[in-house]
Amino acid sequence: MIANVAGGALMYGVHLLNKFIPQGEYGSFGAMLAVVLLLPTIPLQMVLAQQTARALAHGKERELSGVIRFFWLLSTGVWLVGAVMVLLLQQSILRHWQMTDPAGLWITLVIVLLSLWLPIFWGVLQGQQNFLWLGWSMLASAIGRLAVAAFAVVVLHAYSSGMMAGVLLGIGAAFGIAAWQSRGLWRLKPAPFDWRGLLRQVIPLILGFLGFQILFTADTILVKAYFSQTDADFYVAAGTLSRALMWLVLPLAAVMFPRLVHSAAKSEKSNLMGMVLLVTGALAMAGALGLSLLGPWIVRLIYKPDFVEVAAAILPWYASAMVPLALANVLLNNLLARPASTLVPALCIFCLALGYLFALTQFHGSLVTVLKVLGVFNLGLLAICAWFTWRGRQIRLQEGNGS
Repeated sequence: MIANVAGGALMYGVHLLNKFIPQGEYGSFGAMLAVVLLLPTIPLQMVLAQQTARALAHGKERELSGVIRFFWLLSTGVWLVGAVMVLLLQQSILRHWQMTDPAGLWITLVIVLLSLWLPIFWGVLQGQQNFLWLGWSMLASAIGRLAVAAFAVVVLHAYSSGMMAGVLLGIGAAFGIAAWQSRGLWRLKPAPFDWRGLLRQVIPLILGFLGFQILFTADTILVKAYFSQTDADFYVAAGTLSRALMWLVLPLAAVMFPRLVHSAAKSEKSNLMGMVLLVTGALAMAGALGLSLLGPWIVRLIYKPDFVEVAAAILPWYASAMVPLALANVLLNNLLARPASTLVPALCIFCLALGYLFALTQFHGSLVTVLKVLGVFNLGLLAICAWFTWRGRQIRLQEGNGS
Protein backbone atom coordinates (compact mmCIF):
# COMPACT_ATOMS: atom_id res chain seq x y z
CA MET A 1 0.00 0.00 0.00
CA ILE A 2 2.81 2.42 0.89
CA ALA A 3 4.62 1.65 -2.35
CA ASN A 4 1.48 2.20 -4.41
CA VAL A 5 0.58 5.50 -2.75
CA ALA A 6 4.16 6.83 -2.85
CA GLY A 7 4.74 5.49 -6.35
CA GLY A 8 1.48 6.97 -7.53
CA ALA A 9 2.42 10.37 -6.12
CA LEU A 10 5.79 10.25 -7.90
CA MET A 11 4.15 9.20 -11.18
CA TYR A 12 1.78 12.14 -10.87
CA GLY A 13 4.84 14.34 -10.78
CA VAL A 14 5.35 13.43 -14.44
CA HIS A 15 1.95 14.92 -15.26
CA LEU A 16 2.98 18.22 -13.65
CA LEU A 17 5.35 18.58 -16.60
CA ASN A 18 2.34 19.43 -18.77
CA LYS A 19 2.98 23.05 -17.80
CA PHE A 20 6.30 22.97 -19.68
CA ILE A 21 5.19 21.40 -22.97
CA PRO A 22 3.26 22.82 -25.96
CA GLN A 23 -0.46 22.26 -26.47
CA GLY A 24 -1.26 18.82 -27.86
CA GLU A 25 1.95 17.20 -26.57
CA TYR A 26 0.27 16.17 -23.32
CA GLY A 27 -2.50 14.42 -25.24
CA SER A 28 0.13 12.60 -27.31
CA PHE A 29 1.84 11.48 -24.10
CA GLY A 30 -1.50 10.29 -22.75
CA ALA A 31 -2.27 8.31 -25.91
CA MET A 32 1.15 6.60 -25.95
CA LEU A 33 0.88 5.84 -22.26
CA ALA A 34 -2.61 4.44 -22.81
CA VAL A 35 -1.18 1.99 -25.35
CA VAL A 36 1.12 0.69 -22.61
CA LEU A 37 -1.75 0.57 -20.12
CA LEU A 38 -3.93 -1.32 -22.60
CA LEU A 39 -1.43 -4.17 -22.84
CA PRO A 40 -2.68 -7.35 -21.13
CA THR A 41 -0.33 -6.79 -18.21
CA ILE A 42 -3.00 -7.30 -15.56
CA PRO A 43 -4.12 -10.72 -16.88
CA LEU A 44 -0.51 -11.76 -17.43
CA GLN A 45 0.46 -10.78 -13.89
CA MET A 46 -2.59 -12.53 -12.43
CA VAL A 47 -1.84 -15.71 -14.43
CA LEU A 48 1.70 -15.86 -13.04
CA ALA A 49 0.51 -14.94 -9.54
CA GLN A 50 -2.00 -17.80 -9.66
CA GLN A 51 0.49 -20.28 -11.09
CA THR A 52 3.14 -19.30 -8.52
CA ALA A 53 0.76 -19.53 -5.55
CA ARG A 54 -0.55 -22.92 -6.71
CA ALA A 55 2.95 -24.28 -7.45
CA LEU A 56 4.29 -23.23 -4.05
CA ALA A 57 1.23 -24.72 -2.32
CA HIS A 58 1.83 -28.08 -4.06
CA GLY A 59 5.66 -28.05 -4.15
CA LYS A 60 5.94 -27.83 -7.96
CA GLU A 61 8.61 -25.14 -8.30
CA ARG A 62 10.40 -26.74 -11.26
CA GLU A 63 7.18 -26.93 -13.24
CA LEU A 64 6.65 -23.26 -12.40
CA SER A 65 10.10 -22.47 -13.84
CA GLY A 66 8.95 -23.96 -17.15
CA VAL A 67 5.76 -21.90 -17.07
CA ILE A 68 7.70 -18.68 -16.42
CA ARG A 69 10.10 -19.34 -19.30
CA PHE A 70 7.21 -20.24 -21.61
CA PHE A 71 5.41 -16.93 -21.01
CA TRP A 72 8.68 -15.00 -21.30
CA LEU A 73 9.41 -16.46 -24.76
CA LEU A 74 5.77 -16.16 -25.85
CA SER A 75 5.54 -12.47 -24.92
CA THR A 76 8.80 -11.76 -26.76
CA GLY A 77 7.56 -13.47 -29.92
CA VAL A 78 4.27 -11.57 -29.84
CA TRP A 79 6.14 -8.30 -29.40
CA LEU A 80 8.39 -8.99 -32.40
CA VAL A 81 5.35 -9.52 -34.64
CA GLY A 82 3.67 -6.39 -33.30
CA ALA A 83 6.82 -4.27 -33.64
CA VAL A 84 7.17 -5.17 -37.31
CA MET A 85 3.53 -4.24 -37.94
CA VAL A 86 3.88 -0.90 -36.13
CA LEU A 87 7.00 0.03 -38.08
CA LEU A 88 5.28 -0.83 -41.36
CA LEU A 89 2.26 1.30 -40.42
CA GLN A 90 4.26 4.06 -38.74
CA GLN A 91 3.12 6.95 -40.91
CA SER A 92 -0.51 5.98 -40.67
CA ILE A 93 -0.32 5.72 -36.88
CA LEU A 94 1.39 9.11 -36.56
CA ARG A 95 -1.21 10.72 -38.81
CA HIS A 96 -4.11 9.15 -36.90
CA TRP A 97 -2.73 10.42 -33.57
CA GLN A 98 -1.90 13.85 -34.99
CA MET A 99 1.83 13.42 -34.23
CA THR A 100 4.86 14.40 -36.31
CA ASP A 101 7.84 13.04 -34.33
CA PRO A 102 8.27 9.23 -34.56
CA ALA A 103 10.75 9.12 -31.65
CA GLY A 104 7.95 8.75 -29.11
CA LEU A 105 6.53 5.84 -31.08
CA TRP A 106 9.89 4.04 -31.15
CA ILE A 107 10.40 4.58 -27.43
CA THR A 108 6.89 3.26 -26.85
CA LEU A 109 7.80 0.04 -28.70
CA VAL A 110 10.67 -0.66 -26.28
CA ILE A 111 8.41 0.21 -23.34
CA VAL A 112 5.86 -2.28 -24.65
CA LEU A 113 8.47 -5.06 -24.63
CA LEU A 114 9.50 -4.37 -21.03
CA SER A 115 5.84 -3.94 -20.08
CA LEU A 116 5.14 -7.45 -21.38
CA TRP A 117 8.08 -8.88 -19.40
CA LEU A 118 7.50 -6.97 -16.16
CA PRO A 119 4.10 -8.48 -15.16
CA ILE A 120 5.57 -11.98 -15.50
CA PHE A 121 8.02 -11.30 -12.68
CA TRP A 122 5.64 -9.07 -10.72
CA GLY A 123 3.20 -11.97 -10.85
CA VAL A 124 5.85 -14.33 -9.46
CA LEU A 125 6.61 -11.92 -6.59
CA GLN A 126 2.89 -11.49 -5.96
CA GLY A 127 2.31 -15.25 -5.96
CA GLN A 128 5.22 -15.65 -3.51
CA GLN A 129 3.56 -12.92 -1.40
CA ASN A 130 6.93 -11.12 -1.58
CA PHE A 131 5.28 -7.72 -1.29
CA LEU A 132 8.44 -6.05 0.03
CA TRP A 133 10.33 -6.36 -3.26
CA LEU A 134 7.18 -6.02 -5.34
CA GLY A 135 6.75 -2.65 -3.65
CA TRP A 136 10.36 -1.60 -4.22
CA SER A 137 10.08 -2.55 -7.88
CA MET A 138 7.00 -0.34 -8.20
CA LEU A 139 8.79 2.54 -6.46
CA ALA A 140 11.81 2.17 -8.76
CA SER A 141 9.51 2.52 -11.76
CA ALA A 142 8.02 5.73 -10.38
CA ILE A 143 11.33 7.30 -9.32
CA GLY A 144 13.01 6.59 -12.65
CA ARG A 145 10.01 7.83 -14.61
CA LEU A 146 9.86 11.19 -12.84
CA ALA A 147 13.61 11.88 -12.76
CA VAL A 148 14.28 11.19 -16.43
CA ALA A 149 11.07 12.82 -17.68
CA ALA A 150 11.78 16.02 -15.74
CA PHE A 151 15.32 16.24 -17.10
CA ALA A 152 14.20 15.48 -20.68
CA VAL A 153 11.38 18.04 -20.68
CA VAL A 154 12.89 20.90 -18.68
CA VAL A 155 16.51 20.66 -19.86
CA LEU A 156 16.35 18.94 -23.27
CA HIS A 157 12.86 20.17 -24.31
CA ALA A 158 11.99 16.67 -25.51
CA TYR A 159 8.29 17.02 -24.52
CA SER A 160 6.12 13.91 -24.98
CA SER A 161 9.06 11.82 -26.23
CA GLY A 162 11.09 12.82 -23.19
CA MET A 163 8.24 11.91 -20.86
CA MET A 164 8.04 8.49 -22.51
CA ALA A 165 11.81 8.14 -22.07
CA GLY A 166 11.20 8.54 -18.35
CA VAL A 167 8.60 5.79 -18.48
CA LEU A 168 11.14 3.57 -20.28
CA LEU A 169 13.87 4.00 -17.67
CA GLY A 170 11.41 3.52 -14.82
CA ILE A 171 10.03 0.27 -16.24
CA GLY A 172 13.57 -0.93 -16.97
CA ALA A 173 14.58 -0.42 -13.33
CA ALA A 174 11.41 -2.13 -12.10
CA PHE A 175 12.02 -5.10 -14.38
CA GLY A 176 15.60 -5.51 -13.20
CA ILE A 177 14.57 -5.63 -9.53
CA ALA A 178 11.64 -8.01 -10.11
CA ALA A 179 13.64 -10.41 -12.30
CA TRP A 180 16.53 -10.51 -9.82
CA GLN A 181 14.35 -11.07 -6.75
CA SER A 182 12.43 -13.91 -8.44
CA ARG A 183 15.53 -15.60 -9.89
CA GLY A 184 15.32 -18.41 -7.34
CA LEU A 185 12.29 -19.76 -9.22
CA TRP A 186 12.86 -19.02 -12.91
CA ARG A 187 16.50 -20.17 -12.84
CA LEU A 188 15.51 -23.65 -11.66
CA LYS A 189 15.86 -26.46 -14.19
CA PRO A 190 12.38 -26.54 -15.77
CA ALA A 191 10.21 -29.65 -15.55
CA PRO A 192 7.38 -30.59 -17.94
CA PHE A 193 3.99 -29.20 -16.96
CA ASP A 194 0.39 -30.03 -17.78
CA TRP A 195 -0.42 -27.94 -20.88
CA ARG A 196 -4.11 -28.73 -20.87
CA GLY A 197 -4.47 -27.97 -17.19
CA LEU A 198 -2.55 -24.73 -17.65
CA LEU A 199 -4.86 -23.63 -20.47
CA ARG A 200 -7.96 -24.41 -18.40
CA GLN A 201 -6.61 -22.18 -15.64
CA VAL A 202 -5.15 -19.44 -17.84
CA ILE A 203 -7.88 -18.77 -20.42
CA PRO A 204 -10.50 -17.54 -17.90
CA LEU A 205 -7.86 -15.33 -16.27
CA ILE A 206 -6.77 -13.80 -19.57
CA LEU A 207 -10.30 -13.15 -20.82
CA GLY A 208 -11.59 -11.84 -17.51
CA PHE A 209 -8.73 -9.51 -16.66
CA LEU A 210 -8.31 -8.37 -20.27
CA GLY A 211 -11.96 -7.33 -20.28
CA PHE A 212 -11.35 -5.39 -17.07
CA GLN A 213 -8.26 -3.73 -18.54
CA ILE A 214 -10.15 -2.61 -21.66
CA LEU A 215 -12.75 -0.90 -19.47
CA PHE A 216 -9.93 0.64 -17.43
CA THR A 217 -7.86 2.17 -20.23
CA ALA A 218 -9.34 2.04 -23.75
CA ASP A 219 -11.28 5.31 -23.54
CA THR A 220 -8.15 7.50 -23.66
CA ILE A 221 -6.99 6.02 -26.97
CA LEU A 222 -10.40 6.49 -28.58
CA VAL A 223 -10.74 10.06 -27.29
CA LYS A 224 -7.37 10.88 -28.85
CA ALA A 225 -8.70 9.62 -32.19
CA TYR A 226 -12.15 11.29 -32.10
CA PHE A 227 -11.50 14.63 -30.39
CA SER A 228 -9.21 17.60 -30.88
CA GLN A 229 -5.76 17.77 -29.33
CA THR A 230 -7.01 20.28 -26.76
CA ASP A 231 -9.97 18.13 -25.71
CA ALA A 232 -7.69 15.10 -25.50
CA ASP A 233 -5.40 17.06 -23.14
CA PHE A 234 -8.37 17.89 -20.88
CA TYR A 235 -9.59 14.29 -20.92
CA VAL A 236 -6.17 12.85 -20.08
CA ALA A 237 -5.94 15.28 -17.14
CA ALA A 238 -9.30 14.17 -15.72
CA GLY A 239 -8.51 10.52 -16.38
CA THR A 240 -5.14 10.72 -14.66
CA LEU A 241 -6.71 12.10 -11.49
CA SER A 242 -9.64 9.68 -11.54
CA ARG A 243 -7.54 6.58 -12.09
CA ALA A 244 -5.71 7.49 -8.90
CA LEU A 245 -8.74 5.99 -7.16
CA MET A 246 -7.94 2.66 -8.79
CA TRP A 247 -4.24 2.79 -7.96
CA LEU A 248 -5.24 3.50 -4.35
CA VAL A 249 -7.40 0.37 -4.03
CA LEU A 250 -5.81 -2.06 -6.53
CA PRO A 251 -3.16 -3.19 -3.98
CA LEU A 252 -5.92 -4.53 -1.73
CA ALA A 253 -7.08 -6.96 -4.42
CA ALA A 254 -3.45 -7.70 -5.37
CA VAL A 255 -2.71 -8.84 -1.81
CA MET A 256 -6.00 -10.77 -1.63
CA PHE A 257 -5.56 -12.74 -4.87
CA PRO A 258 -2.59 -15.03 -4.03
CA ARG A 259 -3.99 -15.65 -0.56
CA LEU A 260 -7.28 -16.79 -2.07
CA VAL A 261 -5.47 -18.99 -4.60
CA HIS A 262 -3.44 -20.56 -1.80
CA SER A 263 -6.56 -21.09 0.34
CA ALA A 264 -8.47 -22.62 -2.58
CA ALA A 265 -5.58 -24.96 -3.40
CA LYS A 266 -5.64 -26.27 0.20
CA SER A 267 -9.47 -26.16 0.53
CA GLU A 268 -9.29 -23.55 3.29
CA LYS A 269 -12.14 -21.13 4.01
CA SER A 270 -11.55 -17.38 4.07
CA ASN A 271 -13.60 -14.22 4.69
CA LEU A 272 -10.91 -12.02 3.17
CA MET A 273 -12.94 -11.04 0.11
CA GLY A 274 -15.71 -9.43 2.15
CA MET A 275 -13.25 -7.34 4.15
CA VAL A 276 -11.40 -6.17 1.02
CA LEU A 277 -14.69 -5.33 -0.73
CA LEU A 278 -15.83 -3.20 2.19
CA VAL A 279 -12.57 -1.24 2.47
CA THR A 280 -12.33 -0.82 -1.33
CA GLY A 281 -15.86 0.56 -1.53
CA ALA A 282 -15.26 3.03 1.30
CA LEU A 283 -11.95 4.29 -0.14
CA ALA A 284 -13.26 4.54 -3.72
CA MET A 285 -16.44 6.42 -2.77
CA ALA A 286 -14.58 8.79 -0.46
CA GLY A 287 -12.03 9.48 -3.18
CA ALA A 288 -14.69 10.07 -5.84
CA LEU A 289 -16.54 12.49 -3.56
CA GLY A 290 -13.32 14.34 -2.78
CA LEU A 291 -12.42 14.70 -6.46
CA SER A 292 -15.93 15.89 -7.29
CA LEU A 293 -15.89 18.58 -4.60
CA LEU A 294 -12.27 19.68 -4.94
CA GLY A 295 -11.91 19.13 -8.70
CA PRO A 296 -11.38 22.76 -9.82
CA TRP A 297 -8.77 23.41 -7.13
CA ILE A 298 -6.87 20.16 -7.85
CA VAL A 299 -6.86 20.74 -11.62
CA ARG A 300 -5.68 24.33 -11.16
CA LEU A 301 -2.87 23.14 -8.89
CA ILE A 302 -1.55 20.41 -11.23
CA TYR A 303 -2.39 21.61 -14.75
CA LYS A 304 -2.41 24.76 -16.83
CA PRO A 305 -5.10 27.40 -16.08
CA ASP A 306 -7.04 26.67 -19.28
CA PHE A 307 -7.52 23.06 -18.14
CA VAL A 308 -9.69 24.06 -15.19
CA GLU A 309 -13.09 24.64 -16.82
CA VAL A 310 -13.31 21.50 -18.96
CA ALA A 311 -11.23 19.04 -16.92
CA ALA A 312 -12.95 19.99 -13.66
CA ALA A 313 -16.38 19.70 -15.31
CA ILE A 314 -15.81 16.12 -16.45
CA LEU A 315 -13.90 15.04 -13.32
CA PRO A 316 -17.03 14.11 -11.29
CA TRP A 317 -18.25 11.90 -14.14
CA TYR A 318 -14.89 10.20 -14.48
CA ALA A 319 -14.39 9.68 -10.74
CA SER A 320 -17.90 8.27 -10.34
CA ALA A 321 -17.29 5.79 -13.18
CA MET A 322 -14.25 4.42 -11.33
CA VAL A 323 -16.21 3.41 -8.21
CA PRO A 324 -18.10 0.43 -9.72
CA LEU A 325 -14.91 -0.57 -11.55
CA ALA A 326 -12.99 -0.69 -8.26
CA LEU A 327 -15.68 -2.86 -6.62
CA ALA A 328 -15.90 -5.12 -9.67
CA ASN A 329 -12.13 -5.64 -9.54
CA VAL A 330 -12.37 -7.16 -6.05
CA LEU A 331 -15.17 -9.53 -7.08
CA LEU A 332 -13.32 -10.43 -10.28
CA ASN A 333 -10.16 -11.32 -8.34
CA ASN A 334 -12.24 -13.48 -6.03
CA LEU A 335 -13.97 -15.25 -8.92
CA LEU A 336 -10.83 -16.05 -10.87
CA ALA A 337 -8.75 -17.09 -7.87
CA ARG A 338 -10.75 -20.30 -7.51
CA PRO A 339 -10.14 -23.37 -9.65
CA ALA A 340 -13.91 -23.86 -9.92
CA SER A 341 -14.05 -20.74 -12.10
CA THR A 342 -15.28 -21.57 -15.59
CA LEU A 343 -15.12 -19.79 -18.89
CA VAL A 344 -18.67 -18.48 -18.53
CA PRO A 345 -18.05 -15.41 -16.28
CA ALA A 346 -14.79 -14.62 -18.11
CA LEU A 347 -16.50 -14.80 -21.51
CA CYS A 348 -19.33 -12.57 -20.27
CA ILE A 349 -16.83 -9.97 -19.07
CA PHE A 350 -14.81 -10.09 -22.28
CA CYS A 351 -17.96 -9.74 -24.42
CA LEU A 352 -19.02 -6.78 -22.28
CA ALA A 353 -15.65 -5.14 -22.97
CA LEU A 354 -16.05 -5.67 -26.72
CA GLY A 355 -19.52 -4.16 -26.51
CA TYR A 356 -18.00 -1.18 -24.70
CA LEU A 357 -15.50 -0.59 -27.51
CA PHE A 358 -18.28 -0.73 -30.08
CA ALA A 359 -20.46 1.64 -28.04
CA LEU A 360 -17.65 4.20 -27.86
CA THR A 361 -17.37 4.21 -31.66
CA GLN A 362 -21.10 5.03 -31.84
CA PHE A 363 -21.61 7.38 -28.88
CA HIS A 364 -18.90 10.03 -28.54
CA GLY A 365 -20.69 13.32 -29.16
CA SER A 366 -18.98 14.91 -26.16
CA LEU A 367 -16.49 14.02 -23.45
CA VAL A 368 -19.35 13.62 -20.97
CA THR A 369 -21.07 11.18 -23.34
CA VAL A 370 -17.91 9.06 -23.45
CA LEU A 371 -17.85 8.99 -19.64
CA LYS A 372 -21.54 8.10 -19.42
CA VAL A 373 -20.85 5.11 -21.67
CA LEU A 374 -17.90 4.16 -19.44
CA GLY A 375 -20.04 4.44 -16.31
CA VAL A 376 -22.85 2.27 -17.72
CA PHE A 377 -20.47 -0.50 -18.78
CA ASN A 378 -18.58 -0.39 -15.48
CA LEU A 379 -21.91 -0.89 -13.70
CA GLY A 380 -22.55 -3.79 -16.07
CA LEU A 381 -19.19 -5.31 -15.12
CA LEU A 382 -20.05 -4.96 -11.42
CA ALA A 383 -23.43 -6.63 -11.99
CA ILE A 384 -21.86 -9.57 -13.84
CA CYS A 385 -19.20 -10.10 -11.16
CA ALA A 386 -21.76 -9.79 -8.35
CA TRP A 387 -24.09 -12.30 -10.02
CA PHE A 388 -21.44 -14.96 -10.53
CA THR A 389 -20.04 -14.36 -7.03
CA TRP A 390 -23.48 -14.87 -5.49
CA ARG A 391 -24.17 -17.87 -7.74
CA GLY A 392 -20.84 -19.47 -6.87
CA ARG A 393 -21.46 -18.98 -3.17
CA GLN A 394 -24.91 -20.59 -3.45
CA ILE A 395 -23.40 -23.59 -5.25
CA ARG A 396 -20.72 -24.01 -2.59
CA LEU A 397 -23.33 -23.80 0.17
CA GLN A 398 -25.43 -26.48 -1.53
CA GLU A 399 -22.38 -28.71 -1.93
CA GLY A 400 -21.51 -28.17 1.73
CA ASN A 401 -25.05 -29.02 2.86
CA GLY A 402 -25.04 -32.09 0.62
CA SER A 403 -21.82 -33.38 2.12
